[in-house]
Amino acid sequence: MKIEIWSDIMCPFCYIGKRQLENALATFPDNDFEVEWKSFQLDPTITSQPEKDVYTFLAERKGMSIEQSKEMHKGVTERAKSVGLEYNFDKAVISNSLNAHRIIQLAKTKNLGDAIEEIFFKAYFTDGEDLNNGLTLIKLGIQAGLAENEIREVLESDTLFLKEVASDIKEAGEIGVQGVPFFVFDRKYAISGAQPVEAFVQTIKEILK
Repeated sequence: MKIEIWSDIMCPFCYIGKRQLENALATFPDNDFEVEWKSFQLDPTITSQPEKDVYTFLAERKGMSIEQSKEMHKGVTERAKSVGLEYNFDKAVISNSLNAHRIIQLAKTKNLGDAIEEIFFKAYFTDGEDLNNGLTLIKLGIQAGLAENEIREVLESDTLFLKEVASDIKEAGEIGVQGVPFFVFDRKYAISGAQPVEAFVQTIKEILK
């Protein structure tokens, strides 16, 4: 079974959704699953703003108070905790995810897509890493198993893997993706959002029938 996932590594629900899917797949030990991560940018216009905290950023974007923003983030943190993830929004660095997606596309050519997604998610949500910083992307890419020279080649180019990122985003629009995470199973069924494990299990059972 092939599972395609449209995701942005700066989307908190995408990391939660990854865990929910993994927990669901663990209940089918006798089946083979191919997982392919697809690029998606929640906001391609975001610029790096290391001086601004995420609470202020969201408050300004959504027209809410800082207190409301903090309460919203607290709810997401609790939800992440329920699936074993540690979110430290106090550390989060606001930046554009395009270069990170280009490294993800490189990783996919080496069958390291899932590994790089996990490392990038943890780096952003738990460790407070700047995922638009070249040295950080090189360090994290090496952790995933990529060669330093290949990562540098991507980052020093303005075009390498740009087409692949754009293609994923274009395809998302064509199949009606409104938000991420968005999971497509064998091009037959789709799940939008970080749904409970049971929802993934039920969908997989339906396809296996």
